[in-house]
Amino acid sequence: MITRRLAIACLVAIATVAPAVAQEGPKPFDKAAFDAALAAGGPFVVHVTAPWCPICRAQKPILARLRAEPRFKDFGQFEVDFDSDKASLRVVNARLQSTLIVYRGGKEIARTVGDREEGWIEELMEKAL
Repeated sequence: MITRRLAIACLVAIATVAPAVAQEGPKPFDKAAFDAALAAGGPFVVHVTAPWCPICRAQKPILARLRAEPRFKDFGQFEVDFDSDKASLRVVNARLQSTLIVYRGGKEIARTVGDREEGWIEELMEKAL
């Protein structure tokens, strides 16, 4: 009985959180929302960023432009603050700011560190289509 309730609660969380991640702008990293997005299986990107990082600042508008394109419209995005969110860095196994990680089907597809060329970031995201 408890197992059935837990399964229903998880399905409801996935149904409500995963579409919201894809439709809105970048979300601050939250372990529960991240797990729900993994379970939903849709494509999303995790951006490890720091306010002082010039590469991170260059990546943000590129990610926004790409996610606005029709082919990337279903991509969700989480942001992890490199300076203040060490627990989330451990969850995604990131060691440097300016890290981009793409997921699809509940698993990591590819990652890159320090890329600030739009074409390179586009190729990274295409791997999860």
